[in-house]
Amino acid sequence: MTIDISHFRKLLGQLATGVTIVTLRDDAGVDHGMTVSAFTSLSLSPPLVLACIDRDATLAPALATATHLGVSVLATTQQQLSQRFAESRDDRFSGVPTRRGDSGVALIEGALAQLETRIVAQHPGGDHTIVVCEVIGGTVEPGDPLLYHRAAYARLSV
Repeated sequence: MTIDISHFRKLLGQLATGVTIVTLRDDAGVDHGMTVSAFTSLSLSPPLVLACIDRDATLAPALATATHLGVSVLATTQQQLSQRFAESRDDRFSGVPTRRGDSGVALIEGALAQLETRIVAQHPGGDHTIVVCEVIGGTVEPGDPLLYHRAAYARLSV
């Protein structure tokens, strides 16, 4: 039995997810980044997270040789950054405040959390690559998370 893709999206749209920007540097030192909502914790010991990256994403070729990923967990005030990094454009980082992690990855300033990770495994997962990373450092800032729910941005209502 197979399920219709539009119905599958509708089903999964019921799950609210946090919004992140994943970044990496290629072998030439060029930054790449994209908005990712398929991001989650995997293990506490060792500290592992995973991100699912579409194999057609613009950063996919650079991912093949990358050793580190940056993950910036976006705040509600960063919706425009989420939209910018979701678009196919060459100037994603232009004018975006970032800082460099120890491994050289770009981390988005103002994000609720900035994780610096080392890639430990990559696995095929349908039309995506499942990237497993060990967290090697990070920072936490106060604020509310940017969420994605039912194909739209959402906020916590507490």
